[in-house]
Amino acid sequence: MNQRAIRLAWEEFQQHGRKARLLPRAIAASWERSRSFGVGTALARAPLADEPEIFRRRSLNASFLAASHPALERSREMLRDAASMMILADRTGFVLETAGDGRVVEQGKGNALQTGGGWQEGAIGTNAIGTALAEQRPVQVTGAEHFCEDVQRWSCAAAPVHHPIDGELLGAVDISGPVATFNPQSMALAAAIGREIEATLEKAAKLDHEILLRHLLSKRSTWLSEDILVIDRRGYLVHSTETAMRKIDTASPDDLPRVLRRIIGSASAEAWERNCRDRFPNAGLEIVKNDGEVAGCLIVLLGKRSLPASPAIARAPKPAADAFDDIVGDSAVMRDIRERARKLAANPLPVLIEGETGVGKELFARAIKTASACASGPFVPVNCGGMARDLIASELFGYVKGAFTGADGNGRPGKIEKADGGILCLDEIGEMPMDLQSYLLRVLEDGIVYRVGDHEGRPVSIRLVSMTNRDLMEEVGAGRFRRDLFYRIAAARLRIPPLRERGDDVLVLAERFAARTAARLGRATPSFSNDALMLLRHYGWPGNVRELRNVIDAILALCETDRIDVEHLPLEMRMCDKASRGTCAEPAVAPKAPTVLPPRRGAKAPEREAILAEVEACGGNLTEAARRLGIARSTLYVRLAKYGVLRSPED
Repeated sequence: MNQRAIRLAWEEFQQHGRKARLLPRAIAASWERSRSFGVGTALARAPLADEPEIFRRRSLNASFLAASHPALERSREMLRDAASMMILADRTGFVLETAGDGRVVEQGKGNALQTGGGWQEGAIGTNAIGTALAEQRPVQVTGAEHFCEDVQRWSCAAAPVHHPIDGELLGAVDISGPVATFNPQSMALAAAIGREIEATLEKAAKLDHEILLRHLLSKRSTWLSEDILVIDRRGYLVHSTETAMRKIDTASPDDLPRVLRRIIGSASAEAWERNCRDRFPNAGLEIVKNDGEVAGCLIVLLGKRSLPASPAIARAPKPAADAFDDIVGDSAVMRDIRERARKLAANPLPVLIEGETGVGKELFARAIKTASACASGPFVPVNCGGMARDLIASELFGYVKGAFTGADGNGRPGKIEKADGGILCLDEIGEMPMDLQSYLLRVLEDGIVYRVGDHEGRPVSIRLVSMTNRDLMEEVGAGRFRRDLFYRIAAARLRIPPLRERGDDVLVLAERFAARTAARLGRATPSFSNDALMLLRHYGWPGNVRELRNVIDAILALCETDRIDVEHLPLEMRMCDKASRGTCAEPAVAPKAPTVLPPRRGAKAPEREAILAEVEACGGNLTEAARRLGIARSTLYVRLAKYGVLRSPED
């Protein structure tokens, strides 16, 4: 048939449908699709990908390529002098590999019929690869049946390849050659090669399944749960217990294969654990390998088996630890702020935590979560100032497939969805762009989140804790922060005091950090000289608790002594005038040791005298005296100051 006859047959097909016999139905339907795609008949070449994209596509289809390798190698020999070539394409019509007659392979490059060419119907019109994939059945396209005129010098036959386990479309096998020399048996050859590839894939899948089930049987007795899912490397559910299926919260039983395919089959093995943790938070994951290759994984839904009653005496349950006990500080201001935070934790109000950088705002946020009604839910922190502006929307709200260039092929939930049932912690919320503030406000008011590019809302239940080192009311006045959002996130406010306002908490924290760092380094906890304590106490700490921790860590890393003195402190601290509380001045004279004064009359004589006697017995070493008295060094320092028997050189 020439081109004119083909077009007449296509017009007849459009008018009479199934009654038309002059043109195969598949070809006529493909021409109709090609026209609707806007493909021009003068188009001479399919789109051709660059090397990085070719590498990516081949990596995604590594198993398909491996199963096709024997057939490709045979084609290099079998078709070498047959004026034909074999083409392997993925499910989108992207050419992964070619083999056969070298002259024909070279001719194919004129139309991008080569590795990296995109032969879907929407790109190059009717052709055997694209049409076989669209129809999902073997198709032969000869000469003028091709939609684009320059491609009509080819005759091609292609057969789709499906995975034998679940029927997923993997791609197509195509045999192509010039019209004049094309073999009419090419359709049968393409179909036979396709069946061979499917048989190879089935054999490999059954071997994987056998390995997975053997691993399940060998390890099952060691697990504390019988609720197990066995999944192969493609995300296919090989085996599951009935109780496990009942525990999984999917919309319907048919929804589980789709979920598993998304979190396992379409992800790298390295991402399986993260994806499973997100989807099944109360589960363990064990990856199973065979000769170094991943065969699949086992998901164990956590839950202890019923054990026989023990004759041992029942123990009373331990009381739950106070989430705020780990926040160090005994100053009045810290006791007050902890008590205020403890009360707010029991209330579902949104909380705004304010304070300078490094004061420990996230410690309070996590303590609020632990002491709240959503303690068992997730804690999802988001740094609004640490992300590129273009990424904040997709990170917060998520996105759907195809929402933007480079988007994950399956879409992705955002931080708000991941915080469902728990705490969403927005750090540096004052950095959030104005145009996104309105979207956040809508989510907080409606409890519905819309992913980028989606029109379907997803209900979420979150508690919001926000943090900032800015004055948000000032930002509101300057027009940089929405007033309505401020009142929505700041139903309750906590101001965390800077370290310079916390008195002797500096000394307690210094000792705590020194003990932790020394334990990590396998060393004994060092002591501090009185002069070093005095300087630590009066330094301004512009970086707050974070700066103090870094200073102590650096001292222990650089110095191996068991006693930290003034010379071990950073130079900028030694150069700062104590009286200026952190404002650098001319180099100051190293602080003198505290002076013990005669006791004042009327003080509590027995306690005072006992303390003074211990200090004197230790030669003025307050660290040793505190150890002997069984109190913290900072407490001893406070007691001596209270009794009026300790003063610094400035007094």
